[in-house]
Amino acid sequence: MKKLLLAVAVSTIAVGSVNAATVYEKDGFTYKLNGDFQIQLRKNIGDDTSEYVDFDDLELKNYVSYDLGNDMKAFGRLDFDFKDHANGKDVNKPIEEAYVGIQYGVTSFSFGKQSFASDEFGVEEAYEAPLDEDQFDAVDTDGDDTFRVDVELDNVYLVASYELEAEDKNGITGEFFDLFASTKIAGLTLAAAYQQHTPLLAADSLDTYGLSAAYDFGIFGLAADYSVTDNGNTDLETTLYNVAATFDVTSTTGVAIGMQNQEEDNSDDVTAWYANVTYKFPTAKNVSVFAEIADTDEDNSDMGFLAGMRVKF
Repeated sequence: MKKLLLAVAVSTIAVGSVNAATVYEKDGFTYKLNGDFQIQLRKNIGDDTSEYVDFDDLELKNYVSYDLGNDMKAFGRLDFDFKDHANGKDVNKPIEEAYVGIQYGVTSFSFGKQSFASDEFGVEEAYEAPLDEDQFDAVDTDGDDTFRVDVELDNVYLVASYELEAEDKNGITGEFFDLFASTKIAGLTLAAAYQQHTPLLAADSLDTYGLSAAYDFGIFGLAADYSVTDNGNTDLETTLYNVAATFDVTSTTGVAIGMQNQEEDNSDDVTAWYANVTYKFPTAKNVSVFAEIADTDEDNSDMGFLAGMRVKF
């Protein structure tokens, strides 16, 4: 579940250290460890689906850094996610992220297995989105051969990435060039993203654009995004928009509701909705329980639901 864009996103380096447990720190060397374990009882949206236990996240995130002096830092990240193994899928690659990089001041450069710049985009607040999170997610948002630059200013966050060779969601291999920018003005956060997917074989590129806006009213947040993919080979467009709202019912309980709509030219559009509630234990905010219901307006589609528990550090 992506966070609502109520604040400027933080860089890939900062993500490696925020809310992490510092395991070792000495002489300019730091090792931090994050964990995120989430298990759900789930029933998918659809016709006569059955309940099952889903291992949504079983992550261990390792972050190391060296202080190089002169406002420079070398860093590396190695993240494991064992959810596919726990869900019984035939996989042998538990590595989710693996990259190294250099930070100088507000700018960092990293390369390896990591997310694209466009993965920062999006405002949906579902635990399990009924449709694609946005059109970038519908194409692809991570790769194994990714070069990425992050620039984190006071109220502006800029990211650019280039992927040498990755498969999109349709199995088409190609290069990816992505850009993301966000800025915060008082309680308003604005963001934009762009992706160009160029297949390695003879085919026109896919261009995806996105815009989002969010406002933080304090105990209430409201956000919307719009993204569109232009298939140059067929002159067809696919659009998707999200509207999401969050409410702090109490200091420990939050509610989110949202609507999605996705439409491809020459096809019927699909509208979906979701609503969820999350309770964080007051003595340990990293422990939470949650529940969600969701549905679409597709024919023969029954409402889905999930309930689960999350423990992170």
